[in-house]
Amino acid sequence: MTPVTDTPNPSAAPRGHGLRRDIDLLEALASDEAQNAGGLGVVRLAQLVGREKTQISRALKALAAEGIVERDPDTLEYRLGWRLFSLVARTSENRLVRMAEPVMHALSAELEETSHLCVLSDREVLTLLSVSGHSFRVHGWEGRGVPAWQTSAGRVLLSDATPDELYVRFGTTGEMPVPELWALIQTAGKAGYARVTEEFEPDLVGVSAPIRDFRGRVVAAINISAPKERLGERLDRAGRTTAVAAARVSALLGWEPRRTAWPRTRLT
Repeated sequence: MTPVTDTPNPSAAPRGHGLRRDIDLLEALASDEAQNAGGLGVVRLAQLVGREKTQISRALKALAAEGIVERDPDTLEYRLGWRLFSLVARTSENRLVRMAEPVMHALSAELEETSHLCVLSDREVLTLLSVSGHSFRVHGWEGRGVPAWQTSAGRVLLSDATPDELYVRFGTTGEMPVPELWALIQTAGKAGYARVTEEFEPDLVGVSAPIRDFRGRVVAAINISAPKERLGERLDRAGRTTAVAAARVSALLGWEPRRTAWPRTRLT
């Protein structure tokens, strides 16, 4: 009869071992190397996490089946997938809305104008939330996308972009010359807010200021838009007030001002 011992089976993986390995893969795919290259192949991933290629291949196929990673059909390299980004986006946006809404109510009450919480979606600005200075929410703009290059919100949301990234996003559209857009983004960076006058719609003016996360990255913008006859003469005051409100939301998200730097790359 074989005696019973408490010696663990070396071939048995500890609880959570498979999950830990999957997390290692996801961290590798989130690395600067992977982001700069647009993805990594099985061989390189095996080198980074110290596992056999066959193990990496099986794990990636399982993750791809669930949308956690995706495989480029041309290069056969893997990158983080749509489902993972969707989960993160829903979590971060919900927290962002919770943090921003009371600050926006106070801002709208002070300026007596509706405020909007905006994020960047490809080449458009999408409004997540609109509130007035009263106790109710305004839904006219929520879910509506507008061209980023025409709006003050778009210019602050693009403040982390390099000139090359602007060319990729807007260079072939012919909507606005990239050097001009870059100059407007830099002007907004120096002022702490962006302003537009009748660029998106006739008689409509607006200001926007950036909201940053704990890393200092711009993740959203607070916007104030109104008819020119009502807001035009106090546009700069509204911009400064909006910048203070956006900084409050940023602080709630863990941002510290000393970490912030607007892009310094020169446009050539």
